[in-house]
Order: sequence, then structure tokens, then C-alpha cells
Amino acid sequence: MKASNVLKLILVLLCINVSTEWPTHTVCKESNLEIYYKSCDPQQDFAFSIDQCPDIPSHTFNIRAAMILRHSIKQLHANIKLIINGKTVLSYSESLCEPDDPKIIFCGKKKGEHIYYEGPVTLGIKEIPQGEYTISAVLTNEDGITVACADFNVKNYLDY
Repeated sequence: MKASNVLKLILVLLCINVSTEWPTHTVCKESNLEIYYKSCDPQQDFAFSIDQCPDIPSHTFNIRAAMILRHSIKQLHANIKLIINGKTVLSYSESLCEPDDPKIIFCGKKKGEHIYYEGPVTLGIKEIPQGEYTISAVLTNEDGITVACADFNVKNYLDY
């Protein structure tokens, strides 16, 4: 009897569909604005939320973001792409942590530490582009290793 139960357990474990993708999370869903994100790092998901969706067009809004570091951050580089219809139409890169110029509070955090940010974010644009598009954000450390990675899908039909 015990051998058959062990065999069943092994078969169940072997037949489980192992997904390499994280679920899509809803950040904001209003009548004219929807924002979703999915981690593009196959080994780690993270938490991200916006306090109030209607505040986004005001260009300053409060967010919450959290994750546990899998890699230390001595230097941190952000690479952001705007993708429309599968084509990159805009790329932006910035160093967020340099040895003598830390721009964010996470600089110097070690592997295994918890990162949590809660506070205001200001967009550096006059208005959020209308339509449907993806914003891909990748954060890499000094060794070129991905620290965090996400694709944000935006559906914006707001009238400005």
C-alpha cells in the first residue's frame, strides 16, 4: 500500500506543469486607464502597487514596491524601453547607483536583504501617451546580473 502511494506522489510531482512565467499583476484598472505588470525574471517576482489610479495623470503619485535581493547592489543601472506593436521606439538608460553618486536608497544593499519603497514618484513627462504599449524595465548590477525586471502593459484612453 505504501509503495503505491509513493508511486502516485512521484507521478503527481512529475506531471505538475512547471511554469517559467510569473502571473500578470494588476496595478491599475479604471475605465480609461489600465496598467498591468509581469516580472520578466524567471527566478523572482516582486510586489508593486499604486495608491490611487486616478492620481497617475497628475504626474506625481504614491507607489509601494518590495522584493528580496538575489544579488548585491554596489552599482545599479536601469534600462527602460517603450515598445509599441512589438518594436522598441524609445530607449533610456541611467546609472542609479555609482560608487560616489548613490541616487536611490537601495545602493549598497546586500544579497538576501529586503528592499521596500513607499512614497511619491514623479513622472518626467507632460502626459502619459495614449494607446496600448509596453514599458520594459531592467535593473542590472555591476556584474551585469539582472536584479529586477518587469514588463508594464499600459492601456491609456484618457482625454487630456
